[in-house]
Amino acid sequence: MRAVVQRVAEARVTVAGETVGAIEGPGLCVLVGVTHDDTPAKAAQLARKLWTLRLLPPDADGVEQSCSDLAAPLLVISQFTLYGDARKGRRPTWNAAAPGPVAEPLVDEVVAQLRALGAKVETGRFGADMQVALVNDGPFTVLVEV
Repeated sequence: MRAVVQRVAEARVTVAGETVGAIEGPGLCVLVGVTHDDTPAKAAQLARKLWTLRLLPPDADGVEQSCSDLAAPLLVISQFTLYGDARKGRRPTWNAAAPGPVAEPLVDEVVAQLRALGAKVETGRFGADMQVALVNDGPFTVLVEV
């Protein structure tokens, strides 16, 4: 699994003009891509990493904080294009991206595992044409792979 994680002041995802998920920060906007050999165990590992990753602003002692430290929200959005390959030619291939019937339950598992850890999680809508708006705080963006 691959995730692009952005520290945000706010983020929302809309589908056909309707807001389907939104958070107020500090929090994380997470784009999640799934490949063919991903498993529910990897989804749980990614969820634990996202919940405890110290990407949020530091406390009074200068120690960066995690979503678990601040009960900060996450907006999780499926993004198959994270496994696009544009090394050859001018059109990316999507061969490494898992098909919807494989990817959707694994993205759902990341969300379920985050919620089981106590996270407030908002989501996009799998397979929909989504518009994502966010205020990247920093800017601060990292790539996480499990």
